[in-house]
Amino acid sequence: MSTEKIGPTGRPEVFDAVLLGGGIAGVLDGLDAVIYYYLAFGVTPALLFQNIASGILGPRSFRGGWWTTALGIVLHFSIAIGAAAVFYAASLVLPSLMRKPVIVGPAFGVVVYAAMHYVVLPISAVPKRTVPVSAAEFVDQILSHTLFVGLPIALMARRSAWSS
Repeated sequence: MSTEKIGPTGRPEVFDAVLLGGGIAGVLDGLDAVIYYYLAFGVTPALLFQNIASGILGPRSFRGGWWTTALGIVLHFSIAIGAAAVFYAASLVLPSLMRKPVIVGPAFGVVVYAAMHYVVLPISAVPKRTVPVSAAEFVDQILSHTLFVGLPIALMARRSAWSS
């Protein structure tokens, strides 16, 4: 058992842990997606975020122009902030999550990936893929979710626990 102290209260502050952690994760994951999907498939940023918006609008998202692009951006950040809120809530119940954010964060990122791809996407209105996910795309998704989603969320929660 670790005797390492987590911080003065051991509890992360909600603003840092949720809004900043989720915001940083949203920026990093969004940039990864924009760069990867443009280089690998020629997908423009607008089309990428319209695809996210299609989760609630279905195929008509792709005919919506700038407003469905904006909706996709809002949804992307809402999902990232929601993931940070889940981690925050879990850290209140299990303060030990704060002890090793470099291990727990990436593991949480894998959980977020699995939840999005095996629960959320299948029940959303996103048009079903006609081609399977390539190995390169899968590796990018796992790396993005571990390094750009889970890790910053856990690190911000840890930082906020120390500053509280």
